[in-house]
Amino acid sequence: MAITLYAWNTPNGRKISVALEEMELSYTVVPVNITQGQQHEPDFLRISPNNRIPAIVDAEGPDGKPISVFESGAILLYLAEKSGRFLPADLRSRVPVLEWLMWQMGGFGPMPGQVHHFRSLESEGDRRYGLKRYSDETRRLYGVLDRRLAQVEFVAGELSVADFAILGWAWRHERHEVNLQDYPHVERWYRALLARPGVQRGLEVKLD
Repeated sequence: MAITLYAWNTPNGRKISVALEEMELSYTVVPVNITQGQQHEPDFLRISPNNRIPAIVDAEGPDGKPISVFESGAILLYLAEKSGRFLPADLRSRVPVLEWLMWQMGGFGPMPGQVHHFRSLESEGDRRYGLKRYSDETRRLYGVLDRRLAQVEFVAGELSVADFAILGWAWRHERHEVNLQDYPHVERWYRALLARPGVQRGLEVKLD
């Protein structure tokens, strides 16, 4: 079976198993026990740089060579392209698929996930705990980005919409109480983007 799914019994893991079944793609499952920290093991890190499930390895990638894909949204798009199913070729029809996929990734997932977390606490806790939790995770994500940008000039190698998407949040790093000097590769990338005339124009556009 060409595709190996690395996952655990979570909503994000289930997204991929359901898609694989609906697309009738052959696959095997390698459980990654996140309750025991297996997502932090070096072998898994090489597949999923963000230390999160799910991830896949397709031994028969688009050029016939193995390819790994992490992040559930990216996996879904990859599998849709591979199978030719559940992602319209027509751009007008594809747009709402992308809109709602991004809606899920950005909102209907992260926020319910926090509900899961806080409901599991024995006591209500307080604002300081929540702020520390989200701040710690934000800094962890800056660290992930910094490691990536130590290897490439832009996040996907060449400049892409992914850089623009991330820049929108990095632009608020001061509000995050994040000092970019702590993440030198992110700072290099950030300054390079800010030097681009198009980026400058985009940040100056009045949006309110």
